[in-house]
Amino acid sequence: MEKRPKVTIVGSINMDLTVQTSIMPKQGETVLGDHFATYPGGKGANQAVAAARLGADVCLLGAVGDDDFGTNLLNHLKEEGISTSSVSMEENMSTGTATIILSNQDNRIIVAPGANRMVTPDYIKEHLHVIKESDIILTQLEIPLDTITYLASLSKELKIPMILNPAPYQPLPASVIEAFRYITPNETEAELFKKELQEGMEGEQWITTKGKEGVIIYQQGEELKIPGYPVNVEDPTGAGDTFNGALAAYLGRGDTLDDSVRIANAAAALSATRKGAQSGMPTQAAVERFMKEN
Repeated sequence: MEKRPKVTIVGSINMDLTVQTSIMPKQGETVLGDHFATYPGGKGANQAVAAARLGADVCLLGAVGDDDFGTNLLNHLKEEGISTSSVSMEENMSTGTATIILSNQDNRIIVAPGANRMVTPDYIKEHLHVIKESDIILTQLEIPLDTITYLASLSKELKIPMILNPAPYQPLPASVIEAFRYITPNETEAELFKKELQEGMEGEQWITTKGKEGVIIYQQGEELKIPGYPVNVEDPTGAGDTFNGALAAYLGRGDTLDDSVRIANAAAALSATRKGAQSGMPTQAAVERFMKEN
């Protein structure tokens, strides 16, 4: 990546608490687990790692609690080369967590947002200087919706391109959706938006990820299909976040939408061949090599 684009990511920072068990507990039941581990997570943090590994100059706007999880996550993000100077450490609050029970290829997840609730419009206003210096902004729906609405208004006012990764899906006013330059739902989220908006997804640049089938770009009623890469999937966790982080990095650099999507598609496919959300995210050199070989 010749230019280091300034990518600002506004989003969640979580610690994932994962336990594996051969028996999914029923209500009121206690079972023995097989393995427990903690992993850095949160869609905002995941996408920040993806963009940074692909050569972007990344600043993360978010919040953690003043607990051990918060301290550990900040140290981890700094080690990835991500600017955390604007991340707020909230007193007497817990860091966001996702408690994940894995059993027989099934999972149950409980997300406790914790300090992520503090990523408010007022917090964004305190860090407007970061927003204004950005080449591109990327956000998701694991932070308060009034913050998403405020970012949408800033996008129009400052004329800075913004990407909305609408995950997890939540209904949004059409005026908010239209304010974002790019919307990146997965297949399920795209279907929900079609039902919600009724008039369809024409007129804006919608980029729908379809897993191994690739990506579809919708522009003014026309579709451009970009095929997926055939890979041996080890762990698809984080592939969507890798795609979004990569897309922001290359659009921020000034690449065309088509080229940026193709590279992001390759990065996502490569991430799925490795275990772990953040640990599987590839470097720029790895993506370039992968694309040449495929």
